[in-house]
Amino acid sequence: MQRLFLLCFIILFSVRSNAQELNRKIDSLIQSEFKEPNGPGGVFLIAKKGKPIYEKAFGMGNLELDSKLNTGSVFQIGSMTKQFTAIAILMLEEQGKLKVDYPISKYIPSYPNGDKITIHHLLTHTSGIRDFTKMKTLQDIAQKEMTPQQMVDFFKNEPADFAPGEKFEYNNSGYVVLGYIIELASGEKYEDLIKKNIFDKAGMANSYYASDRKIIKNRAFGYHKKSSGYVNKTIINFSVPFSSGSLMSTLDDMLKWQNALNQNLLLSPKEEAKAFTKYKLNNGQEIEYGYGWHLKNINGTPTREHGGSIFGFKSMAVYIPSEDIYVLGFSNCDCNSPTQLVKDMGKMVLEDLKTK
Repeated sequence: MQRLFLLCFIILFSVRSNAQELNRKIDSLIQSEFKEPNGPGGVFLIAKKGKPIYEKAFGMGNLELDSKLNTGSVFQIGSMTKQFTAIAILMLEEQGKLKVDYPISKYIPSYPNGDKITIHHLLTHTSGIRDFTKMKTLQDIAQKEMTPQQMVDFFKNEPADFAPGEKFEYNNSGYVVLGYIIELASGEKYEDLIKKNIFDKAGMANSYYASDRKIIKNRAFGYHKKSSGYVNKTIINFSVPFSSGSLMSTLDDMLKWQNALNQNLLLSPKEEAKAFTKYKLNNGQEIEYGYGWHLKNINGTPTREHGGSIFGFKSMAVYIPSEDIYVLGFSNCDCNSPTQLVKDMGKMVLEDLKTK
């Protein structure tokens, strides 16, 4: 009995020591990038099998009020919004309200070449339409309240970059069009549909369609870094990025999102699988993108990834399906990107698993 107790104690001690060592390595990795405890910072999470195994905050959430970030801080997630837009499209397909192979002319008859561009092309960034973030005239509307139709009208007559399906080129305009199609097909506002059908169902009580006017408790404030020091982020009206980049969330809510996907809480397995399928161009070349996710790998282990960048904020998440590991990072200064950090954290966790 004594030997059994001793053996259990040794195993438990070894597991705890390994976990502590991994935590120390991750702390050191993050602090090598987020070096200023009194500057804007970041929050990070690692979850395994749906439960957090690492969750920490570094730096300040509001420089003017001298308040620190915490693991419940609410961040703008930028282009990680595209995951929610893609799943919303698939939810409408499952309800019979649209099909991903429908041409966009079915919903927006006046869209140039709209009979050749499909919802699938928009989802996979293969439509060829001009990305509005690259247009010089963007500054003219950046702070205006725009309807989805006005946003689509802003870029729809720009010359196409290539024929639909000819190549993959990351494109925010496509996801704005998707948001407009969501509203036309459902009869609901995009933000209302996302809240009712995703946030509420997944229990994401601290996730929002972004606003600079609403009182949002525990909000992280965004910053830029200039030669003179930090400044408050540039103001943008969130109706401009719309369904391509206007959501806000927390570490724990994004874990609820990932768990909801894993548990098929929002979609049937067959429909959801479309989001995580690698698709092909017209010439048969496979692209590393599904619907709302980059489909890549860490040393040969498949991953589902996406980041985000919007004035004052950057975000990144990597999910490793084979191990049910989710790694996530948010930054409240666009001077600090969590992208490589999150990938390196995922790599560390995979290497740690191999040593056990």
